[in-house]
Amino acid sequence: MAEDNKSMGPGDQGLQDTVIKVYRTAKVVKGGRRFSFGALVAVGDRNGSVGVGYGKANEVPPAVEKAIKNAKKNLQGVELLGGTLPHSIRGKYGATSIDLIPASPGTGVIAGSTARAILECAGVRDVLTKIYGSTSAKNVANAVLDGLLKLHGQETMSSLRGVEVQAVKRW
Repeated sequence: MAEDNKSMGPGDQGLQDTVIKVYRTAKVVKGGRRFSFGALVAVGDRNGSVGVGYGKANEVPPAVEKAIKNAKKNLQGVELLGGTLPHSIRGKYGATSIDLIPASPGTGVIAGSTARAILECAGVRDVLTKIYGSTSAKNVANAVLDGLLKLHGQETMSSLRGVEVQAVKRW
């Protein structure tokens, strides 16, 4: 159910949004059922910035707009190495764990729809993933974001540790 849109609002800096999932809930009232909708959206510039947002409304389009606005407020920077990740990492949220493993160029994004939408919005082109535990879209989205925010590049690690960190040749 992922759908890409090119946002063209003021101050968007070329951000793209992807609707990950639309939730429909029903409230039973005297006259029948009242439906409301929630939307989970990923926003990113495909160059190292990504955000996830959730919005609720009585119709789908306002819910998606609220989610996009929320995701833009939550934009985070991610350290990437070319089109992949600098190292393997495990992201956790609630009952969900996800392993994000760097892959060689040309592999592509091997992931489920929720993780794929977020990783592509962040600008990751080659990665392998494995989800453990709950596969609910909200938990997976937050686990992927947690994993991406834990990533550190070579320069960051050498400055944090105060020693020279050498790059490891993988392929």
